[in-house]
Amino acid sequence: MTDLLSIPPSMARPSGAEKKARALDAAQKLEATFLAEMLKSTGLGAQKNSLSGEQTEDHFASFHRQAIADQMVKSGGIGLTEAFYRAMMEAQNDGE
Repeated sequence: MTDLLSIPPSMARPSGAEKKARALDAAQKLEATFLAEMLKSTGLGAQKNSLSGEQTEDHFASFHRQAIADQMVKSGGIGLTEAFYRAMMEAQNDGE
Protein backbone atom coordinates (compact mmCIF):
# COMPACT_ATOMS: atom_id res chain seq x y z
CA MET A 1 0.00 0.00 0.00
CA THR A 2 2.91 2.37 0.55
CA ASP A 3 3.81 2.12 -3.15
CA LEU A 4 0.96 4.53 -3.91
CA LEU A 5 2.50 7.16 -1.66
CA SER A 6 6.11 6.85 -2.72
CA ILE A 7 7.63 9.66 -4.72
CA PRO A 8 9.61 8.68 -7.80
CA PRO A 9 13.31 9.62 -7.48
CA SER A 10 13.07 12.00 -10.46
CA MET A 11 10.43 14.03 -8.59
CA ALA A 12 12.07 13.88 -5.19
CA ARG A 13 15.36 15.46 -6.25
CA PRO A 14 15.37 17.45 -9.47
CA SER A 15 18.52 17.16 -11.57
CA GLY A 16 20.90 20.06 -11.97
CA ALA A 17 19.44 20.83 -15.40
CA GLU A 18 15.89 20.82 -13.99
CA LYS A 19 16.94 23.15 -11.18
CA LYS A 20 18.50 25.53 -13.68
CA ALA A 21 15.42 25.43 -15.92
CA ARG A 22 13.12 26.13 -12.97
CA ALA A 23 15.32 28.98 -11.75
CA LEU A 24 15.43 30.51 -15.24
CA ASP A 25 11.64 30.26 -15.57
CA ALA A 26 11.17 31.88 -12.16
CA ALA A 27 13.65 34.65 -13.03
CA GLN A 28 11.81 35.37 -16.29
CA LYS A 29 8.46 35.51 -14.50
CA LEU A 30 9.92 37.83 -11.88
CA GLU A 31 11.28 40.20 -14.52
CA ALA A 32 7.94 40.14 -16.38
CA THR A 33 6.07 40.96 -13.17
CA PHE A 34 8.46 43.83 -12.48
CA LEU A 35 8.03 45.16 -16.01
CA ALA A 36 4.23 44.90 -15.77
CA GLU A 37 4.32 47.02 -12.62
CA MET A 38 6.56 49.55 -14.34
CA LEU A 39 4.15 49.70 -17.29
CA LYS A 40 1.31 50.25 -14.84
CA SER A 41 3.15 53.16 -13.25
CA THR A 42 3.49 54.78 -16.69
CA GLY A 43 -0.28 54.78 -17.01
CA LEU A 44 -0.49 52.15 -19.76
CA GLY A 45 -4.11 51.02 -19.87
CA ALA A 46 -5.35 53.75 -17.52
CA GLN A 47 -8.92 54.82 -18.16
CA LYS A 48 -9.40 58.27 -19.66
CA ASN A 49 -12.85 58.97 -18.20
CA SER A 50 -15.34 57.62 -15.68
CA LEU A 51 -17.71 56.29 -18.38
CA SER A 52 -15.27 53.84 -19.92
CA GLY A 53 -16.06 50.71 -17.92
CA GLU A 54 -13.83 51.36 -14.92
CA GLN A 55 -13.02 48.26 -12.89
CA THR A 56 -13.69 45.65 -15.59
CA GLU A 57 -11.50 47.50 -18.06
CA ASP A 58 -8.82 47.87 -15.38
CA HIS A 59 -8.68 44.07 -15.13
CA PHE A 60 -8.27 43.70 -18.88
CA ALA A 61 -5.65 46.45 -18.86
CA SER A 62 -3.64 44.46 -16.29
CA PHE A 63 -3.80 41.36 -18.54
CA HIS A 64 -2.64 43.51 -21.45
CA ARG A 65 0.26 44.94 -19.45
CA GLN A 66 1.29 41.45 -18.35
CA ALA A 67 1.20 40.19 -21.95
CA ILE A 68 3.36 43.10 -23.07
CA ALA A 69 5.79 42.47 -20.21
CA ASP A 70 5.98 38.75 -21.07
CA GLN A 71 6.82 39.62 -24.68
CA MET A 72 9.43 42.13 -23.53
CA VAL A 73 11.15 39.38 -21.51
CA LYS A 74 10.99 36.95 -24.45
CA SER A 75 12.66 39.64 -26.57
CA GLY A 76 15.52 40.05 -24.12
CA GLY A 77 13.97 42.22 -21.43
CA ILE A 78 16.05 44.77 -19.59
CA GLY A 79 18.60 42.36 -18.17
CA LEU A 80 16.95 41.53 -14.86
CA THR A 81 16.37 37.87 -15.72
CA GLU A 82 20.11 37.17 -15.71
CA ALA A 83 20.62 38.99 -12.42
CA PHE A 84 17.70 37.19 -10.78
CA TYR A 85 18.86 33.84 -12.17
CA ARG A 86 22.40 34.31 -10.85
CA ALA A 87 21.10 35.30 -7.42
CA MET A 88 18.84 32.23 -7.29
CA MET A 89 21.64 29.90 -8.31
CA GLU A 90 24.03 31.42 -5.77
CA ALA A 91 21.44 31.08 -3.02
CA GLN A 92 20.79 27.49 -4.06
CA ASN A 93 24.52 26.65 -4.00
CA ASP A 94 24.95 28.29 -0.58
CA GLY A 95 22.14 26.11 0.78
CA GLU A 96 23.75 22.84 -0.32
